[in-house]
Amino acid sequence: MSFRSFWRSPIMTAGQKLYEGKAKILYATDDPDILLTHFKDDATAFNAQKRGSIIGKGAVNCAMSAHLFKLMEANGVPTHFIDCPTAIEMRVKAVKILPIEVVVRNIAAGSLCQQTGLELGTILSQPLVEFYYKNDGLGDPLLTLDRLRLLDLATDDQVDQLRRMALRINDLLTAFFDQCGITLVDFKLEFGIDSKNQLLLADEISPDTCRLWNQTETDPDRRVMDKDRFRRDLGNVEEAYRQVLERVLSQAV
Repeated sequence: MSFRSFWRSPIMTAGQKLYEGKAKILYATDDPDILLTHFKDDATAFNAQKRGSIIGKGAVNCAMSAHLFKLMEANGVPTHFIDCPTAIEMRVKAVKILPIEVVVRNIAAGSLCQQTGLELGTILSQPLVEFYYKNDGLGDPLLTLDRLRLLDLATDDQVDQLRRMALRINDLLTAFFDQCGITLVDFKLEFGIDSKNQLLLADEISPDTCRLWNQTETDPDRRVMDKDRFRRDLGNVEEAYRQVLERVLSQAV
């Protein structure tokens, strides 16, 4: 059963594993409209070519995502979040995930530098919204609008809505992280459609999916507070995740 086909499946039973990805496991509950997400400590990079674990990552990502989903909901951005029954579990609304990763970039880093020649740290004149095909076998390629239409991954109206929601989320997260003394460099979002055909923010918002820089550090390595510490073997990964969570939870939503 694919990640996108189990939504409201009549054959689901409570506790049944529906999907296991690189960072999370999704289980059915006794309510077909509600699923249970288990956050893992497993870590991957470079399309799973690099594998390892980050102790406590599951709990950090679960708590941080819950807090930021509440921030989104309080500001009119609908999400799949319901609650967290344990430190590493989140109950979510069942959605049909769009096979599109939406990336918002505020500062040049990562693949944007590699593919364009922009210098690391270049502040973009306006946020850059990009769409990627959520397909590990193809390496999650960058999508043009015409390719989105060709592959029928989303309607034109949905693409417009994805862009608007991504920019709104960027405004909210940028301001929130700034209060935490953290610069939001870029981040990845995923969205799903619920039983009422409403587009919801899904997946997670965490150091796994965001590139975050400590505003009190100027050194390009020491300032890193996200999964780049794992990708680039910078060390102190668990401490960076813990610091991000502490700062996030210190701010009310």
